[in-house]
Amino acid sequence: MKKLSLFISLLALSAILVACQDSEEEAATNNASETEVQEAGEITVEGLGDHYHTGDTIELTAVLSEDVDYDHWHWYIKESEQTEWEAASGQESQTFTGEATTDGLEIKATLYDDNHEVYAESEPVTIVIDDHHGHDEESSNIYEGIFEDEQVKNRELSDWEGDWQSVYPYLLDGDLDEVFEHKAEEGDMTVEEYKEYYTTGYETDVERIIIDNGNVTFFRNGQESQGDYEYDGYEILTYEAGNRGVRFIYKLVGENDDMPNYIQFSDHNIFPTDSHHYHLYWGDDREELLEEVTHWPTYYPSDLDADDIVRDQLAH
Repeated sequence: MKKLSLFISLLALSAILVACQDSEEEAATNNASETEVQEAGEITVEGLGDHYHTGDTIELTAVLSEDVDYDHWHWYIKESEQTEWEAASGQESQTFTGEATTDGLEIKATLYDDNHEVYAESEPVTIVIDDHHGHDEESSNIYEGIFEDEQVKNRELSDWEGDWQSVYPYLLDGDLDEVFEHKAEEGDMTVEEYKEYYTTGYETDVERIIIDNGNVTFFRNGQESQGDYEYDGYEILTYEAGNRGVRFIYKLVGENDDMPNYIQFSDHNIFPTDSHHYHLYWGDDREELLEEVTHWPTYYPSDLDADDIVRDQLAH
């Protein structure tokens, strides 16, 4: 009986020791994981544009969440159809600079320690190339206002669906001065003349527009007004310079004193496609509105910042 009691006691003691050992190993593993994450830090990639045009410059910066002495950086790239990452040639600093040529290109930054072991790695960022109007001759001609009547097709209001911001505040803040300087280098007006021209064109008190399922909301000084609109055809206009444009027209449904009877879109497109920015005309007289060619409030997606808008305008 004594031997049996001793045997049971030894079994119980062994179980307790094993349980303690397992708990200690688990705690050690958890502590090691926590320490590893803390030591490695995190890398974020800054400078990614909302989208690029073919030939734009890509400028990215890797930012580590903590200060370390390591400065051995590598950038890696992977195209959408590839499965393996490859080192980006010549990209061995904290910044990445390249040309936008491949839509969907993934890029990530990696920092190595003194033993050439990976210390930290960023999440991949994706380069989106959206040339809007294309680079072929037909697309370029349409953008410039050269097209045949039969090329024009009806468009739904959904082509402009989204949350939009006026560029007028950016002009007033001086954010677009770089654009005017660029135009002056290639055009026939001075920087001041271009800025005056666009100030007249962009001026508006409607700082934001939301278009959703046929409903249009204007934001003026924080106040909202909205109305439903239905398609009312298009008009082809010939401008003084000889080029042409298309106004796609929508009429207010019912009566609403807070909203214009007509809104007219012009975005350099002449058939159904999602718009990336547009000029908007509004008023109560359809025909009179078609004669307006000097005042064209312009809207870009609300999630773009000044740099994104400048990049887009410099590309045209």
